[in-house]
Amino acid sequence: MTKPSLPELLHAAVAAVGGLERPGQVTMATAVADAIDSGSHLLVQAGTGTGKSLGYLVPALAHGERVVVATATLALQRQLVERDLPRTVDALHPQLRRRPEFAMLKGRSNYLCLHRLHEGVPQEEEEGLFNQFEAAAPTSKLGQDLLRMRDWADETETGDRDDLTPGVSDRAWGQVSVSSRECLGASKCAYGAECFAELARERAKLSDVVVTNHALLAIDAIEGAPVLPQHEVLIVDEAHELVSRVTGVATGELTPGQVNRAVRRAAKLVNEKAADQLQTAAEGFERLMELALPGRLEEIPEDLGYALMALRDAARTVISALGSTRDKSVQDEDAVRKQALAAVENVHSVAERISNGSEYDVVWYERHEPRGGAGYRPSGASLRVAPLSVSGLLREKLFAERSVVLTSATLKLGGDFNGVGASLGLAPEGTEGEDVPQWKGIDVGSPFDYPKQGILYVARHLATPGREGSRGDMMDELAELVEAAGGRTLGLFSSMRAAQAAAEELRGRLDKPILLQGEDTLGELIKTFAGDPETCLFGTLSLWQGVDVPGASCQLVVMDRIPFPRPDDPLMSARQKAVEEGGGNGFMAVAATHAALLMAQGAGRLVRATGDRGVVAVLDPRLANARYGSYLRASLPDFWYTTDRNQVRRSLAAIDAVAKAEGR
Repeated sequence: MTKPSLPELLHAAVAAVGGLERPGQVTMATAVADAIDSGSHLLVQAGTGTGKSLGYLVPALAHGERVVVATATLALQRQLVERDLPRTVDALHPQLRRRPEFAMLKGRSNYLCLHRLHEGVPQEEEEGLFNQFEAAAPTSKLGQDLLRMRDWADETETGDRDDLTPGVSDRAWGQVSVSSRECLGASKCAYGAECFAELARERAKLSDVVVTNHALLAIDAIEGAPVLPQHEVLIVDEAHELVSRVTGVATGELTPGQVNRAVRRAAKLVNEKAADQLQTAAEGFERLMELALPGRLEEIPEDLGYALMALRDAARTVISALGSTRDKSVQDEDAVRKQALAAVENVHSVAERISNGSEYDVVWYERHEPRGGAGYRPSGASLRVAPLSVSGLLREKLFAERSVVLTSATLKLGGDFNGVGASLGLAPEGTEGEDVPQWKGIDVGSPFDYPKQGILYVARHLATPGREGSRGDMMDELAELVEAAGGRTLGLFSSMRAAQAAAEELRGRLDKPILLQGEDTLGELIKTFAGDPETCLFGTLSLWQGVDVPGASCQLVVMDRIPFPRPDDPLMSARQKAVEEGGGNGFMAVAATHAALLMAQGAGRLVRATGDRGVVAVLDPRLANARYGSYLRASLPDFWYTTDRNQVRRSLAAIDAVAKAEGR
């Protein structure tokens, strides 16, 4: 039997998912197949609606080697595992004459821990374990969630937190899950044979396609101990998110609360001298943190240096003592010891990293406002350390031993791929040399006719936004635009304060419902916004990338200003300074690239289907007037461009009238 051609396989897969074959998808599939066959690397920009998941799945499945697909969002992981992969495998089975297996794999803390569930949670204030189900009042939200999870444990096949609906708070989930550092290990655990995390790993080892997230990919690269099974092909979807996710995993943090928890957990398991040494070091660190002012520490102050060395040395003493001391009164000592060890090791590693003072790390103080709800966090200060750049790590760990395909709707910034390539550790496209990963970038376009479907309007007449203060002219402009659009507006703001101010102002001025991020869950807000054309939704960062509302409910996307990083952002300003010291343009390489990526994502919220029409309005004249404006505009979809405010109002009113006439 002759080997089926790639176009035949793609045709079968597209038919199976009920889609339409698009030229961009065919171009992408061919380029992915070529990259895999030649062992080279590929960056693919594929616009919304291209059908990019099949554009990489079909050539990867046809190749026959194991492939890892890493995505940034839960929504895409679910789409791949629950929809695209099952249908594609079924469609290709007759022609490939094999049925590729696939599995999802996440970090250990995403899975229910049976040991925690049945044996209890190590309790730092008391000896041994306590039963979290008895301790939580059954009438409380926490108690109800715990009881629901206990019932769920008997019926779930995966133990995956994301399969639990409705979900539970981080606090509740923390009672029934462990980090990889806290895990006893399958061989030592009474529940090792049934462990959900271990079963997920075993399934991944036996699968041809492993779907994971950027965070686990980062852990696999950073930790050295392989978490993912050996694979010949890596596909990174939503690749514009990769650098920030890897940076997040490589960032260390110390807070007084975290250090005090480590002290309490270790106190019963080590001799008094070791416990006192750690307690004293923790108190010294806490006193310093009470005085900490937010901002970057270009040099570690002497008093902080002493405090960190004291913590590091005390933590090392405790780690040694934990291995030798046995306290007969502690129940289930292995679990209690493992949790204490994890907490103290974390304190040791971060304190040592900051004390060593690498020129490749950025250290800063951050102050937190208290936050309730699922992401509960007390107020206070934290000391953080992050890599100045992850490009070297990515070049060495990602591109060395496998073919890598990176894809997203936004990879080509300012007209080429070199900006994103540099952040990934890649030399400019076409650079030859030993140990230089070979790659190429292709833009397969979009099925949408952007110049006919959308308008990019820049409010050139407005005053340039300052760092603080109200923008009365901007509020007037925003109100007029929303009025002309008949509601139907997604407002993307550079800060939560700006979003709140705009929502408050427009609620007083307009007879339109204005939803504000934070006033309900994001899912509920988006559902309400999509369901009522007159409704507007205002918010910040997660809305710039996370909203998919095709149709007439979203016909105006407003950006209040160019989303440059805050001037006092320690990591971004350090990266900018490093580029300048190397002779480059730090502003363009860091701040403008960051803004271009976000603006491209934000503008992509407007046209989600072939029938969509509307306006992206940027209420920041710098997009039209500043020298870098052309770079930012070249990163956006190719909308029809204008600075004529009257023209835009007429267009919005006409689009609204058509939607109303069609009953939308």
